[in-house]
Amino acid sequence: MALKKAQEKEYAKSLYIGGGLTQKEIAERVTVTEKTLARWIKEGKWDSLKKSLLTTKQTQLSFLYDQLDFLNTDISKREFKVATGKEADTIIKITAAINRLETETSIGDTVEVARNFIEFVRPQDLELAKTITNHFDVFITAKMK
Repeated sequence: MALKKAQEKEYAKSLYIGGGLTQKEIAERVTVTEKTLARWIKEGKWDSLKKSLLTTKQTQLSFLYDQLDFLNTDISKREFKVATGKEADTIIKITAAINRLETETSIGDTVEVARNFIEFVRPQDLELAKTITNHFDVFITAKMK
């Protein structure tokens, strides 16, 4: 199943950012040359992106929980421990944002789960790990369409 160039690049980016694979392995899985992959990494500044994405989701969740805690603490200090309409709206929005961040699954998340599962299976059954890798590659490719 051939991928379009943009899809190949996006898939390679997910694999690269997810870590755990060599550039050679990524190039083989995406069916591009190592030279092409190296160019994409450099042009797209994937190394910087990889570093920033490792903390972004967790950092955002931390900020949102801090804001929610601040609001609830402020409300609890009042004589009448009831949120104003504006505060209640803010609490609902913050809670929804937390829920989205905690439950959304991106292609990158899927790649990470696949990679972890394959690493778990590999020492026990190398051939099965290869089969699972092929199935995950097809699954991820289908999700990107």
